[in-house]
Amino acid sequence: MKDLFANAFEGQTVLVTGHTGFKGSWLATWLVELGANVVGFSLDEPPTDPSNYLVSDLSQHLTDIRGDVRDVAALQDVIADHRPTIVFHLAAQPIVFRSLAEPKLTFDTNAMGTVNLLEAVRQTNSVKSIVCVTTDKVYANQEWVWGYRESDPLGDYDPYSASKAMAELAVASYRESYFAKKNYETHGVAIATVRAGNVIGGGDFADYRLVPDCMRALMAGEPIKIRNPWSVRPWVHVLEPIGGYMWVAVKLLKEGAAYSEPWNFGPLEQKGVTAGDLAERLIALWGSGSWIHTNPELEKSETGHLRLSWDKAATRLDWRPAYNWEKALEEIVGWYKIFQASANAPADMYAANRAHIQTYVDHARAANVGWTK
Repeated sequence: MKDLFANAFEGQTVLVTGHTGFKGSWLATWLVELGANVVGFSLDEPPTDPSNYLVSDLSQHLTDIRGDVRDVAALQDVIADHRPTIVFHLAAQPIVFRSLAEPKLTFDTNAMGTVNLLEAVRQTNSVKSIVCVTTDKVYANQEWVWGYRESDPLGDYDPYSASKAMAELAVASYRESYFAKKNYETHGVAIATVRAGNVIGGGDFADYRLVPDCMRALMAGEPIKIRNPWSVRPWVHVLEPIGGYMWVAVKLLKEGAAYSEPWNFGPLEQKGVTAGDLAERLIALWGSGSWIHTNPELEKSETGHLRLSWDKAATRLDWRPAYNWEKALEEIVGWYKIFQASANAPADMYAANRAHIQTYVDHARAANVGWTK
């Protein structure tokens, strides 16, 4: 596996903020398997229990540091102490409905947390490549039937989306003010933002997300409750954008300023898939179950259509998804079946995750994705 990504991660010290979260834990695992020295920085407690981080015992494979991105001094200390070359910034308050209940926490974490990270980077000369993870929800939603491009206007209404759009603006400001492309030969720092579709995968146990809501219900033998079965989202398996994030980091490290810009990573199905279709497929793969329509009033506060264009990544990064949505769901159900069985017969979930990654890599090689060459 170490031949992937131009073998750029082996021996590199890589900082991952939010390494105990859903995406962060998958990213950290893959980086470990690529030979990186991973330093994780997250809050004292993982965002959910259970979590992919806890069940895979990931702390045994990396340097585990606890702190808050709202604390700029803590970020400065971890960067000064460990001197990473590459930084992936994933730490966030990621739940839309929680942002409506706790807007200040959301803005402090997502917007100012990003500013704090960039300030900490400014105080060191070790960091050369920075990838800041935002979301497909940064776009000012117009309910378009086509996908949003990186050049489309930012800023949807809810605090989560707005705070992530603010993070995008903060990165753009720091990039132009301190890490300008025209001065790259002087400062040597390249920074990009990455925006993925609705990321789904094994190991997600968050509330108010469709796949974990479905899998909790199926494992408990209860009906799945769906707020809006007609909503269309760019559902994408977690390893798809993570591969894109890592490839961007390598491009920033090796080619610098040419890739210092925003990047979208979305699913193979550009037309989108409804929440109801996704639930029906999960039920079929699980072998039993049902779903019901609930909380119809919440439909009024949720986006009906959201699609994402990844044409730029395809053209300039030679990136493309390796899974269609059915294959993604097949892998997800397989993960939760191993997890459920581990309650009676303990399983090595780190090994299961490693195998999960290898299966995806095999499909990516078959699809001739750029980072496999």
